[in-house]
Amino acid sequence: MDTLNTPIGDIAREQPSSTRVFLRHKLDFCCGGRRTLREVCAKAGLDPDQIVRELEQEQATSPSQSWDHSSSAELVDHIITTYHEQLRRDVPPLIDAARKVERVHADKIGAPLGLADVLTEFWTEMQQHMMKEERVLFPMLRAGIRGSQVYMPVRVMEHEHDEHGVHLARIRELTGDLQLPPHACATWSALYNGLRAMEAELMEHIHLENNVLFPRASD
Repeated sequence: MDTLNTPIGDIAREQPSSTRVFLRHKLDFCCGGRRTLREVCAKAGLDPDQIVRELEQEQATSPSQSWDHSSSAELVDHIITTYHEQLRRDVPPLIDAARKVERVHADKIGAPLGLADVLTEFWTEMQQHMMKEERVLFPMLRAGIRGSQVYMPVRVMEHEHDEHGVHLARIRELTGDLQLPPHACATWSALYNGLRAMEAELMEHIHLENNVLFPRASD
């Protein structure tokens, strides 16, 4: 593989361990997965050769599961049980924690004012998104339906994935890139740790759909 000139989403699909490197350097491999590694490194001001070395090291020391040889039904089941259920479990408590931090620490420097409202908007849209996938698109993919019949549902889901990316960027903006101030309390710390985990899981989730599952249906 000519790694530097390969779309970052393809690298993530073929070498799943690479997502740890991409997350570490805040490189978008889900919604921005069609850009080459060289392009995303240039945009982020990173040394592409160093990133390639990190990818090779990660693959050698911590290989992870590839979905290339799994069926679409297996991948759908994994997405629902792993990512959809995690979101349903984790996001409502994060909203509650955000409201508490805003209420208690509103007068403190670095308080994430407005975060709870952004999370609430994100969660409302995400619940609708997951419902459409689980009730409409995923049953079609499980049944092996491909091509023109799933073209529009897939495009709609991809567009909504882009909107999720906008929400993630807004969360980063409101939280100062998820950096805790020195006076942060335990709830504030737990909130930001939870948001980091949610961001990483959501990017893995969107990557599996955009770069692995949906292309199969388009063939």
